[in-house]
Amino acid sequence: MKPPKYWFDGRRPPLHARALARVYGAATRLRLKFLRRHGVSRPVLVVGNLIAGGSGKTPLTIAIVERLQAAGWTPGVASRGYGREAAGTPRWVEAVSDPALSGDEPVLIAARTGAKVRVDADRVAAARALIAAGCDIVVCDDGLQHYRLKRDVEIEVIDGRRRYGNGLLIPAGPLREPAARGAECDFRVLNTAMDADITPRFGEWPMALETGHALPLLGGRPRRIETFAGQRVHAVAGIGDPERFFDTLRAHRVAVVPHAFADHHRYTPEDLQFGSDLPVLMTEKDAVKCMRFAGERHFSVPVSARLPEAFWIALLDRLSALR
Repeated sequence: MKPPKYWFDGRRPPLHARALARVYGAATRLRLKFLRRHGVSRPVLVVGNLIAGGSGKTPLTIAIVERLQAAGWTPGVASRGYGREAAGTPRWVEAVSDPALSGDEPVLIAARTGAKVRVDADRVAAARALIAAGCDIVVCDDGLQHYRLKRDVEIEVIDGRRRYGNGLLIPAGPLREPAARGAECDFRVLNTAMDADITPRFGEWPMALETGHALPLLGGRPRRIETFAGQRVHAVAGIGDPERFFDTLRAHRVAVVPHAFADHHRYTPEDLQFGSDLPVLMTEKDAVKCMRFAGERHFSVPVSARLPEAFWIALLDRLSALR
């Protein structure tokens, strides 16, 4: 479902949305006042954002898990698995798991990192299951608002283009919590994607999303994105901000025919029938849901998060004190 345009275009939200936002804010404060928090026996690191929709959390989560593995940690990832079937059933997630049952982002994280991934609506139970399975640190993907689980480190991810929109709470604006909540996080990461004109503010770490290859969904040798330069391609994105993916391809001089779908869209073969034989390039998150009916002209475009080395030093220093 696309967000209302007035969240980001400067128009005044309708009166009913502003009234509901006040109710939402009051209900959130009341819930937090009486919520019981639960700790676990290993450190918990939470990656999240304040606005509804995507901001680049999953690439950062993957990068964090890979850095932790390189530093000798055994991280496990806890996720709700947004939009999955039988959401009340906890599951272990692997690279070959069905995204309909496990969620698209958890499958992607498992495939990219090889780490243990647990989806569960109960984040406390997920963390405990990961620790019982041998993990010595729990990374929560999109868990900033799941306060039942105590956390040791919080990382806020900010969309560099949209930031906090009009600065109002849902449904008048995109915020799940007041913007001031970000100041309470240990690290604030600004997703600049590939836009060099986006400048971090004081206290924000810049994160660029880099890509270089397109991977055939049926297997085979990767192709450099530059080999599509000057060509028309169908570009498919079912993420929080599809335009970010389209701009990434355009930056490589690819002529994009855009096809934007709702975040976490469940694809059918008909969704990829565009009436022409052009190559189809899609995000990794979309690709994990299209594997079973992919053709030879379907490609996944992986992205990797790049942050300053000083960020990783500061993060690992903070976590080493928790060991």
